[in-house]
Amino acid sequence: MNCENVREYIVSWLSGYAAGCGARGFVVGISGGVDSALVSTLCAQTGLPTLCVELPLHQAAAQVNRAGEHIDWLVERYPNVERASTDLTESYEVLLAALPKEGMNYELTTANTRSRLRMTTLYFYAGLRGALVAGTGNKIEDFGIGFFTKWGDGGVDISPIADLTKSEVFELSAHLGVCDSILKARPTDGLFGDDRSDEEQIGATYAELEWAMEEYDAGHLAMEYEGREREVMEIYTRRHRANLHKMEPIPTCSLPKGVK
Repeated sequence: MNCENVREYIVSWLSGYAAGCGARGFVVGISGGVDSALVSTLCAQTGLPTLCVELPLHQAAAQVNRAGEHIDWLVERYPNVERASTDLTESYEVLLAALPKEGMNYELTTANTRSRLRMTTLYFYAGLRGALVAGTGNKIEDFGIGFFTKWGDGGVDISPIADLTKSEVFELSAHLGVCDSILKARPTDGLFGDDRSDEEQIGATYAELEWAMEEYDAGHLAMEYEGREREVMEIYTRRHRANLHKMEPIPTCSLPKGVK
């Protein structure tokens, strides 16, 4: 990948989109992971006001520290970057106290609620500034296995890195000088109050998923493979099909003539 060409193109695309809709910059939620680090850096390079928001919520200390380190790095280099922090822990606990305490997929449901609370907060900041919420999803997550929260981290205005695989995200981030602590950290969504990685949740590495996405898009099926390759293809296929509702437009009921 030609990192400099990709950087220039995305920065130009961000600038053009913002100008076209009259937006006054960007708001990015900073998690301490590589995706949000890359997106915030690219937004900063447009020269438009960029607000980096920390949203701690029962989050592992290492993730919070990496997020702070990255924002410090951006603020030192780009005068158009500002920081904000909103601790959502108390708000989240108040919300949970008013909701059922058990049910199917309770742990996952509460994790997704964290993501949706963060989305609401980012849009609050964006509304105050007339800015766009910049999404941090990559190609594997957004269009491969649907590894994001519907109307949570998937609720954004623009997706600047959605055509980059995870390996390309790391490559471009290194090119831009993103902190080593972020580049070396295991990717995690930070939604469970511990340091479990994305790959532990999914059951496959991002490198394996990139391979599987390419094979699946070429029309290959899991049954064509053996051993670990078959296992990875099954993981990819299962998640892709289960999460299509996130990746496709919302179904709408179009009434035929004579019904109304």
